[in-house]
Amino acid sequence: MKLQYKGITQSNLVLDHIDNIEMDATVRDRIKGEALFLRAYFYFQLIQVFGDVPLYLKVTAPDQLKIPRTAKSQIYQQILTDCDAAALLLPVTQSAANIGRATKGAALALAAKTSLYSKDYTKTLTYIQQIKSLGVYALVADYNSLFQKATQNNSESVWEIQHTNLELGVGNFLNQWWASKKFLGYGFAETTPEFVQSFEANDPRLKFTVARNNEPYFGLIYKNSFSSTFVSPRKFIQSDAELSQKADGDINYPAIRYAEVLLWEAEALVELGRTQEALVPLEAVRARARAQATGTNVLPEITSTDQNTVRDAIRKERKVELGYELHRFFDLVRWGIADDLLPGFQVGKHEVFPLPQTEIDLNPFLSQNNGY
Repeated sequence: MKLQYKGITQSNLVLDHIDNIEMDATVRDRIKGEALFLRAYFYFQLIQVFGDVPLYLKVTAPDQLKIPRTAKSQIYQQILTDCDAAALLLPVTQSAANIGRATKGAALALAAKTSLYSKDYTKTLTYIQQIKSLGVYALVADYNSLFQKATQNNSESVWEIQHTNLELGVGNFLNQWWASKKFLGYGFAETTPEFVQSFEANDPRLKFTVARNNEPYFGLIYKNSFSSTFVSPRKFIQSDAELSQKADGDINYPAIRYAEVLLWEAEALVELGRTQEALVPLEAVRARARAQATGTNVLPEITSTDQNTVRDAIRKERKVELGYELHRFFDLVRWGIADDLLPGFQVGKHEVFPLPQTEIDLNPFLSQNNGY
């Protein structure tokens, strides 16, 4: 929470003052658009994790920071307002010197995601059509290249968090958090057998997502003893020879990639009852995986138009396509099925995380989330 509000404050600082600075108009627009997008992105993260949170749209004096929470529905609207404004200001692509900065497509994608979360499926599709009309995004042929240092910021990258190991604290810490303890990692994310079984037979994405017994593992050979579940994550983990410190990996985090945009489109269409149309973006994602597979009848095309069948297929596709990309828990919550699939999940409590006690101590208008 502290990190997000720091980013929001920095964004507000830019937005409060940039119009008073003499500078090139094109550069001003780009910077303003980036600040609007980042403010929206940080607020989306906050409400996704904590629910209702205080909303600040300008730099606020310390004695005015103690305010009640703003309803999540109102923050959704502010995110859309910021994204719409940002999309008008941001370039379709960034120059090589500015790779990693927000683009028009990133702003439209965050607006599409926000609309999907608020169940405005028609608006979701409107934003996705605008993204497609930009003509700059396409699925890469090699799924594994999405998680390799040499092939980052590719045609599938809509919004990609840039990481480097050249400076302590700006690398991808998942490299250490998720690596097996036998590989000097923390082993915090142990793969479940149920997740492995979610992949259809010969789905090539499994070998790029999960490390299993006797497979190469970043300079080692993976063994069952590397995890209590006998399997471990692969994504975002690197060989020690590539890094100066294990806690600062330099594989970027693809916060929004085009495959997910296509799956949003499929989801919005199926929820609107347009199941035949929903099969088109779903098939696009499956076809990429199928093309990398070996064997026959791998990842067969889904032809059913039954709404429940197609909905389940899309949800399963998100699970395997986006494995370990930090979306699954929030998907289960927004679909209202977390209590069916997560042991110990309590409806009315675990949809959100507890507010940090330090925030409650600092702001008397805040109360703890229900059940904590």
